[in-house]
Amino acid sequence: MTGKLLGILIVATALIFGAVVYYFQVFYYYDRVDPTGIEVTLALPDGGHEQIPFGDFEAIDAISSPIRYRACFTTEADLGDLTERFESYPGAQPRNAPFWFGCFDAENIGEMIEDGRAQVFLGEGNIEFGVDRVTAITDDGRGYTWHELNDCGQKAYDGTPLGDHCPPRPD
Repeated sequence: MTGKLLGILIVATALIFGAVVYYFQVFYYYDRVDPTGIEVTLALPDGGHEQIPFGDFEAIDAISSPIRYRACFTTEADLGDLTERFESYPGAQPRNAPFWFGCFDAENIGEMIEDGRAQVFLGEGNIEFGVDRVTAITDDGRGYTWHELNDCGQKAYDGTPLGDHCPPRPD
């Protein structure tokens, strides 16, 4: 009898712990971003930034990690004009968003990037150490923004020496 009770207690504890971890990862740490005062900017090749027109802005962020930011919006900016004027960001891969943030479908965004229906631009480099803000704009005027680890961030997190091209890491 004691063995069964102990087994039930262990399984119940594991289930409760799993549910709590799931809740924290998918719901607790995320907050919706207030769109008041938000700007969607893209990086110019000379290092400057310029705001692009946008509407229908939705975003989430979390203080637990610099790469949890996700945003969706619409824009009337011409994709051809954006491609000529702003710095592209090759190799970007959108990160999954929680299921409840329905406008951001990383798999679909990735497919649009792969087949050329979306172009990815640098929004701001090193928004935090080792993290770039990138924005994908589709040919039908939808935009998606997320944070991507840059080369310095990947090296910092895997323990590889940073090298001279990386900015100093803040204390």
